[in-house]
Amino acid sequence: MIKVCEAMVECLKKEGIKVVFGYPGAAICPFYDEIYKSDIRSVLVRHEVNGGHIANGYARITGKPAVCIATSGPGATNLLTAIATAYADSVPVICITGQVNSEQIGSDAFQEADITGAAEPFIKHSYLVKDASQIGKIFKEAFYLAGSGRPGPVLIDVPMDVQNELIDFSYPKSVEIRSYKPTQKGNALQVKRVISEIKSAKKPLLCVGGGVFSSNAKSEVRKLAEVFDLPVITTMMGISAFESDSKRFFGMLGMHGSKVANRAVSECDVLILVGARVGDRAIGCPSEVEKSTRVIHIDIDPAEIGKNLRADIPLVGDVKTVLGQILKSAEKLDHTEWIEQIRSYSPAPQFSEPKDGTVNPKEFLSLLSERLPRNTHIVADVGQNQIWAARNCRMHDGRFLTSGGMGTMGYAIPAAIGAKMADEQAEVVAVCGDGSFQMSFMELATAVQHGVDIKVIVMKNNYLGMVRELQDKGYGGRRSAVSLDGSPDFIKLAEAYGIRGVRVNDKTSMERAFDELNKKGLCVVECVVDDDESTL
Repeated sequence: MIKVCEAMVECLKKEGIKVVFGYPGAAICPFYDEIYKSDIRSVLVRHEVNGGHIANGYARITGKPAVCIATSGPGATNLLTAIATAYADSVPVICITGQVNSEQIGSDAFQEADITGAAEPFIKHSYLVKDASQIGKIFKEAFYLAGSGRPGPVLIDVPMDVQNELIDFSYPKSVEIRSYKPTQKGNALQVKRVISEIKSAKKPLLCVGGGVFSSNAKSEVRKLAEVFDLPVITTMMGISAFESDSKRFFGMLGMHGSKVANRAVSECDVLILVGARVGDRAIGCPSEVEKSTRVIHIDIDPAEIGKNLRADIPLVGDVKTVLGQILKSAEKLDHTEWIEQIRSYSPAPQFSEPKDGTVNPKEFLSLLSERLPRNTHIVADVGQNQIWAARNCRMHDGRFLTSGGMGTMGYAIPAAIGAKMADEQAEVVAVCGDGSFQMSFMELATAVQHGVDIKVIVMKNNYLGMVRELQDKGYGGRRSAVSLDGSPDFIKLAEAYGIRGVRVNDKTSMERAFDELNKKGLCVVECVVDDDESTL
């Protein structure tokens, strides 16, 4: 017989978990004590929410569930934003929280919080462990649920007394959940309809979303575009599914997307959505698209098909499997004229000359992405910096990561740490604004402690730039509660952590920063940006 806390560690081993991210406390100490005795690496974060974000970045690179841990009460509630962030972007994260002793639940005990209830609106599934003997079954189900179908976070809340119970432990070899049967293979008739629709289209357009990564279907998407000779655009979550220098790629659509991508959507006769939920930032006026465009929507989650944009041909199934079915019967098509028409809408990139003492952030990111290795992962935070990165970073073999659905500020640094730990051979660059940077810069200590070599770009305009831009455009220029006066010197802050820092405020210092970013070791680059710079 073994304790439940020991069994929990054995469950993680069975699932191949090598590292966990979290912040301990009394209610989770039995579990942490067993982790200490194991070969599993434990990474201490500086704030619980960032344990969830690090796990998020790690999971998105590996394609497998990652694990974060927090204690009861405030530790667990601090994790809620990370849970919601993972849920909105369909990221498989296992969240393990400690809970007060079973007999104390509901008594307002010290550091008690109903975390399963609090997380209910944005969790794929949750467990409050009451029967210690079920711990193996619960963990097996949790990993299966998190990583299958439409991925997402799963919460396991374990009371302290349950962690210390003795049980006869066994880990199931398989899992069977009667009410959970995600569709993998696409309906054969619908597959034929999709192929027929694409064949008859004069101006088809392929729109790729984040579901392509969840399904590990990047190669199938590229093959589909090649065989059917399709022009390609992406949602923000789909960025990096296609190489930026491909002759078929025309950027990101949506309210912050490129003009050419949005024009292609307005002129196409068949829009093929693959693993994209078509949120409000992607297509603001669905009714206008529906008037003139036939829509094919391929997604594993039937609830997303037709939810935001009418689907003329819905096709439910795993993207990788469904595209494989389509490619088996695909015939080579030629849409050269249509692709050339879209290309004629693409102006050569031009960057305005910045004011003295500042740099153009769009130009900086464009030049930087060309000087980094092709397999570099870019992790963008939220705000103006996110839009600048999404539109100007040219992606090749690496991933573009950001908080797309929830739009969580403070995401980039911890997610970049997770991405780097998942892929140590690749360069990982976090792009932040000075507002978002100050929400999670404490995790620089985590990177230093564990030797995680990330690069951090801070776009400093001394404002919450996106909100300032909205206030200038829609609120008569009344800049309310957006000034970041009082912020520290970010170079000195980096040096306080023992990290190299470079300030960029002209072309000469820009070149110096590029050199520093290509060296080994942690580095923080502060880009001084005009406070009136916009996302346009």
